Order: sequence, then C-alpha cells, then structure tokens
Amino acid sequence: MSQDLKDKAVTYLRALEKRDWQAARALCAETATVWHNDGKGEETIEKNIEGMKGQIDSIESMRYDIVRRLSQPGEVLQQHVVHVATKNGMRGEVHAAVYFGFDDAGLITRIEEYANFVPVGQDSFGQDS
Repeated sequence: MSQDLKDKAVTYLRALEKRDWQAARALCAETATVWHNDGKGEETIEKNIEGMKGQIDSIESMRYDIVRRLSQPGEVLQQHVVHVATKNGMRGEVHAAVYFGFDDAGLITRIEEYANFVPVGQDSFGQDS
C-alpha cells in the first residue's frame, strides 16, 4: 500500500505539471486541506487549485524532480525540486518538502508544503553561485 500512495502523490504532481486540474482534484478527498509555509494558514483543495490556475498563465513550464520519498501507512513525505520557467524569462527552482495524508480509500486528505524559491544562479542561501 505504501508504494501505491507514493505513486498517487507523484500522479498528483504530474497532473499539476500538465495543468490537468480535474485529474489532480480527483485524487483528493472532498474535504482535503492544504497548508503552505507562507503564513496564510490552511485552505481547501479547491481554493489551492484555483490559486494555481490563477498563476499558471505566466508559467512557460514546470517540472517536479523527486529527490526522495518516505512513507508509512496513510502518509507520504516527499522532497522535490520544481523547476520553473516563466514566459518573461525568469528561471528558478522551488525546493520543497511535502507531506501527503491519505484516507482509507487512498485519496489525499491533507497536503503540507514547506517550500523555498531559489532563482537560477543563486544557491539555497541566496548568494550568487
């Protein structure tokens, strides 16, 4: 079951890459919540997806590279880097640790994302490479 949940977490991210909002939403429970370390608190999965839709027009491409995944029953903890390119030429990476909680049916019930954006040309401490 834990490999299945790892695969579901990746399937969710691949749907986001493809801008397939319906497929991403279908992987989540009706009451799924999302939390980011941006100080805004929790939000519903609907509000989170709407926020992504609102920002996506400026994004030329984004790709999730999974660094590691750990799991136990009902949970996946994943580290990944999102490579982002915007239409105005900005390039960067979002370094993230993401927790996915699942219900007994294998649907995502909770996403917690601890993320930091690093523009290309800077290391994770914000200094030029």
